[in-house]
Amino acid sequence: MSGARAHPSKRRRLSRSAEFDRVFRDGRSYASRYLVLHEFSRSEAASGEGSRLGLSVGRKVGGAVERNRVKRLLREAFWSCAGELPPGRDYVLVARPDARELAERGAQAFEQALSELLATAGLSRAVAA
Repeated sequence: MSGARAHPSKRRRLSRSAEFDRVFRDGRSYASRYLVLHEFSRSEAASGEGSRLGLSVGRKVGGAVERNRVKRLLREAFWSCAGELPPGRDYVLVARPDARELAERGAQAFEQALSELLATAGLSRAVAA
């Protein structure tokens, strides 16, 4: 597929419960109406590596189909903004129930909401609107 975007490898994802727990316990969190972002700076040895992402989308967001759509849109939005983020950090995005509204508006709405949250948190060069 020559026209497809390159997706980050599965190594760039948080998958173990202990990894999520460390981000929740030792990291910082930032919230908006739609999303909560938890971030944790890994050790100096890992700082040369890129960012890693974990997602949490609960049943209050909707059924399985809707939750999977929200997760896909969140991943796309995060990796489109990842170039502006400091390397060597783990991030967990938690979708609040109102994230369902963003899913109805499409991928652009998720990108805008995430970039505003990153700017508010001081993690991105983007300016909060």
